[in-house]
Amino acid sequence: MTDSDMLPTDSDMLPTHDTGSDAIADRRPSIAVYCGSSSGTSPAYQAAAVALGDRIARQGCRLVYGGGHVGLMGAVADATLAAGGPVTGVITEQLLALEVGHQALTELEVVANMHVRKARMAELADGVIVLPGGFGTYEEMFEILTWNQLGLISKPVVLLDVAVEGRSFYAPLVDLVAGAVAAGFMKPDHGALLQRVDDPSEAVRIASEPAAPFTPKWVG
Repeated sequence: MTDSDMLPTDSDMLPTHDTGSDAIADRRPSIAVYCGSSSGTSPAYQAAAVALGDRIARQGCRLVYGGGHVGLMGAVADATLAAGGPVTGVITEQLLALEVGHQALTELEVVANMHVRKARMAELADGVIVLPGGFGTYEEMFEILTWNQLGLISKPVVLLDVAVEGRSFYAPLVDLVAGAVAAGFMKPDHGALLQRVDDPSEAVRIASEPAAPFTPKWVG
């Protein structure tokens, strides 16, 4: 299997709507948000998701996310809709059957599995913002960073960090990436693919603009 085989084709998708997705036809920037399906232990996480959804709408962008109504996922979607912004959800058949799908979105696509879901979100999005979350959030983020690193895509990825009691949620992750660069397992410009801010407006600005140029892995 080649690297390009990691990205399923449109024929693999099972959308609930016409295959001419509103998100593709709409010329406004589309921002994928990866985040927890839980709300976390601090109200600060929920507040960050609400603020981000509001800014996505007010800065003229579309939200693309995992299609759920629970946790931070539901909060960012509801806030985007409340501020008048369009929202495209992409959810698997399994999760929809578990009744976690958001039923009030602008558009909801149902796909066969998680691999297709991630590829479809990447296809729809111009950039990615990552809120706090767990394994699923990290896995989605690292996969999109890897696709960038290999030159399969070129889309900005930014952490929207949240501090609780003086502790930044993503500081350990940023330190881990910096350590990989220092140890020679990652080039500095590849480590820089993961950006971090604590302001929702700045996160939206970065995610809606073209990614900074860099040399993909195995090239140059």
